[in-house]
Amino acid sequence: MEFMVSSSVSLKLMVILQEKLLKRMGSLRKMTQEVQNSLNQEANKTQWLENYAAVRKVMIKVQYQRMHLFLREEEQLHLEALEKEVKETLQQLRESEFRMTQQKESLKEMYRELTEMCHKPAMELLQVRREVPSRTDLVQMQKPQPVNPELTSWPVTGILDMLNNFRVDNVLSQKTTIHNVSLSEDDTTMIYGDDHHGVSRELQGAESFVAWGAVAFTSGRHYWEVDVTHSSNWILGVCKDILTSNAVISIDSEEAFLLFSMKVNNHYILSTNSPPLIQYVQRPLGRIGVFLDYDNGTVSFYDVCRGSLIYSFFPSFFSSPLKPFLCLRSP
Repeated sequence: MEFMVSSSVSLKLMVILQEKLLKRMGSLRKMTQEVQNSLNQEANKTQWLENYAAVRKVMIKVQYQRMHLFLREEEQLHLEALEKEVKETLQQLRESEFRMTQQKESLKEMYRELTEMCHKPAMELLQVRREVPSRTDLVQMQKPQPVNPELTSWPVTGILDMLNNFRVDNVLSQKTTIHNVSLSEDDTTMIYGDDHHGVSRELQGAESFVAWGAVAFTSGRHYWEVDVTHSSNWILGVCKDILTSNAVISIDSEEAFLLFSMKVNNHYILSTNSPPLIQYVQRPLGRIGVFLDYDNGTVSFYDVCRGSLIYSFFPSFFSSPLKPFLCLRSP
């Protein structure tokens, strides 16, 4: 009788332990997939960063060509520092990929071990019941963190002094407050207001301040600054048409040169359009300078606090008047 009771208790205990092991296995499968997703993203970042670094080198060269000849030495130093930083960041990304690959293999090995444990006798399961949770918890604690590639924004000597020669004030004279900002399904129209017909991506629930120029630029060079200190999500730049009707404002994204800032999962993403491009530089925290050289077909953005370049669109032919534009979303 005592033997039967003992066997029954052991059987129940074994079932309980097997259920716990199955839960741990499910957790490990999920962790393995998460690491694989992170690994894929990290691998993509390497290629994106290499391409971005090449583009950024060209932008920097263009900036220095506008300066006097005595800045050539600073240009060379700037490029060398960028090259060194890119190499260091690429190495960090490769090391991060390696760590993630190692953890993925560790998770797979632990999963195989747990699979084997499920088929072991009850007494052996009892011996390892405390070891399994501690090992999986340790793996979770050692989960590698993804690298956030961000290049230093080196100052360009004298650039703000030069740009201030073309300064214009009060360029954002038309203003309004709205509650929704949306982008059409084909990414060609940005809509601000309550009309969401045909919209696939929306930033809702927060009030936004929108301002634009009453007068469009058709020639010459123009520079102005925008304060984004108190906003995490914003859009600024120049665009062709701004259409207003009732509570709706829309702009044609194909005729716009814009800089975007968006906060996603406690990380800030800085990007531009035409074509969409992530900017791997330090996010500006204060004033942003916008320079429109209409005759030469360029639009550039500057971090005023650091005196550095954020991004410069490659020269194009402007066939339409362009208006300054700003959208600040409430924190």
